[in-house]
Amino acid sequence: MPRVCVGALVVTGGDEPRLLLGKRAAGRAYYPGVWDVPGGHREPGETDEQTLVRELEEELGVTPTAWWPLAELREEGAADGDALVLRVYAVTAWAGTPRNRLPDEHDAIGWFTLAEARALDLAHPALPALLRRAVACP
Repeated sequence: MPRVCVGALVVTGGDEPRLLLGKRAAGRAYYPGVWDVPGGHREPGETDEQTLVRELEEELGVTPTAWWPLAELREEGAADGDALVLRVYAVTAWAGTPRNRLPDEHDAIGWFTLAEARALDLAHPALPALLRRAVACP
């Protein structure tokens, strides 16, 4: 069963917490042109947490140092006919400065308040509630 691990980077302080989201490239096979949480597929032999760290390093150039699980979602009827398991984390600390290291995957990345993020065209219907939980994480 394919597994995908994603992490919503959350910055607190200032007026409101902010979340880092990526706009999926228009040419992507799945969810093209919508905003999503960075991350990707687990490779053989990896744990979910190892996947989260590797994917955020590859996509954003950051190394997560603190994160909290938010949800595990199942997507039935994935492309190969198998269910897809999506693990979603709130990432509350990291080393490095986020930047778009894979423009073939994301046309853009950006920081958004919860209200701004919820107004975007998001990749998954569960994301608004999960992002609300992410900004509430310690």
